[in-house]
Amino acid sequence: MKTLITTLTLALLGSSPLEDVFSEEGKPSRLTTHAKASPLREDAVTSDWPRFNGPTDDAKSTETKVLKKWPESGPKLLWEIRKGEGYASPAIKDGRLILFHRIDGNEMLEAINPQKGTPIWQFEYPVEYRDRFGYSNGPRASPVIAGGLVYAHGVTAWLSCLDLKTGRKIWQRNLAKEFEIPQYFFGKGSTPLVLGDLLIVNVGGSKDRCVVAFDRLSGATKWITKDSWGASYSSPVRAVINGKEVCLVFTGGESRPPAGGLLVIDPKDGKKLARFPWRASGFESANAVPPIPVGENRVFLSECYELGGVMLEFDKKFKPSVIWTDESINVHWMTPVQSGKAIYGVAGRHQQGADVFCINAGNGKPYWRDRLSWSQEIEGRAIRLELFRGSLLKLEDHYLCLSELGSLLRVKLDEKGWKIEEKAQLFFAPGTWTLPALSKGLLYVMQNETDRLHGHQPRLLCYDFRLQ
Repeated sequence: MKTLITTLTLALLGSSPLEDVFSEEGKPSRLTTHAKASPLREDAVTSDWPRFNGPTDDAKSTETKVLKKWPESGPKLLWEIRKGEGYASPAIKDGRLILFHRIDGNEMLEAINPQKGTPIWQFEYPVEYRDRFGYSNGPRASPVIAGGLVYAHGVTAWLSCLDLKTGRKIWQRNLAKEFEIPQYFFGKGSTPLVLGDLLIVNVGGSKDRCVVAFDRLSGATKWITKDSWGASYSSPVRAVINGKEVCLVFTGGESRPPAGGLLVIDPKDGKKLARFPWRASGFESANAVPPIPVGENRVFLSECYELGGVMLEFDKKFKPSVIWTDESINVHWMTPVQSGKAIYGVAGRHQQGADVFCINAGNGKPYWRDRLSWSQEIEGRAIRLELFRGSLLKLEDHYLCLSELGSLLRVKLDEKGWKIEEKAQLFFAPGTWTLPALSKGLLYVMQNETDRLHGHQPRLLCYDFRLQ
């Protein structure tokens, strides 16, 4: 199947690319408008999308009255804007969509009208970074919006704070220089976490400066959690364990010997409440999956290189105990979704062999595990596609799934199995690893590499998901 897909996509590379649309000033615009958004129903429940895993930071949407049926060609495309390098997802709040990417050697934060795609403001600064494994040279961490401010953690560890309304710089710190952060495998890739007046970052600097909290208004350092475990590609998560608010940081990036695991931190002062090692023994490995709080005192972790998944339980003194482990639950980077008694996710290190799973959160036993696959006709040829290392977004009574090649699916997932209800091939581009964002009935999809079907360059696409 891999050979067939490769042959098909290479044959289609000659298709004409998206043409520029020119602004009134005669300068090329990256925006193309296709249609107007449908009116938003008055009885629809909507939300902002201030962080890469959504309003509740768990890959679940609280929105209702959302589109469930669409034509074979896909949902209505409202607008698209060409973007630069990077894997960051958009953040959306108060009439601003924040796009974080790299263009012409500059990391750029820009505010866009979420409904029309029109520009509002831009902020950029130069960076020097080249991915030594040949992946994108742009930011991995997504922007965060809180209290009228935008926060962004760049691929070279520039930490920026901007005014959401105007784009004015409030403060900016060069963390790589200040904390002597080494050049990790894929640069910096952990999205900051806002907790109250703190901005918490897995820094991974010298002198064991592992996790740092900054005053989110001024940028001043508030506390430093010291630990020999370095920065990972997992993002800090807020949790309440045994009634106490904590910060969960799943550390572990490039280091010799490889080391890392879960730190449970008191956000008031940076004190470590617990430390649990969970890291593959191979040098070329890293932790990337966010820790998943489960119930009142449990946390699920997963890494894809060796150890797989583990469920931890914490007693009143925050002493962790292992409830179960399963090395086959080896999630690479997507965020598993806990729903009821089950945890859903995608396991597998490589594209080929990646499986969707549904496990019992209590004991780790599988309800089922399968390759989510289907037949798709593309340019007159029928091929077999899969979700591969895709992403899951829980929405009402179903899931929106985006494959790493650009397939959008609406799928029923439960403890009995899976069923594809709707599907569309939005584009055919590898590296589609970013969870879609949903806000006020509009779905935003990141195409991170060139579309092998039609030659479209990387884009942010906005689809109408408003139910009429």
